[in-house]
Amino acid sequence: MSENGEANTTTSPTATNSADDARQELSVQLEDLLNTLSNKFAGVSSEIFAKMDEMSRRLDNLESQIMAGKEKPNGPA
Repeated sequence: MSENGEANTTTSPTATNSADDARQELSVQLEDLLNTLSNKFAGVSSEIFAKMDEMSRRLDNLESQIMAGKEKPNGPA
């Protein structure tokens, strides 16, 4: 029984180290994944805002053209 107790004591720190290493590796991989997703989300958000700004400018230009067309007097009839 003392041999089993010693074997368990010897195996336990190794198993604990392996489990800790696995957890640490998983944590690093998850952190990398979250950073990647965060960067992609930021990029997509920037693209969406840029497209919305462009659409807003185009609508403003269209509105200006429509208003300028209404203000022009029609030519001789």
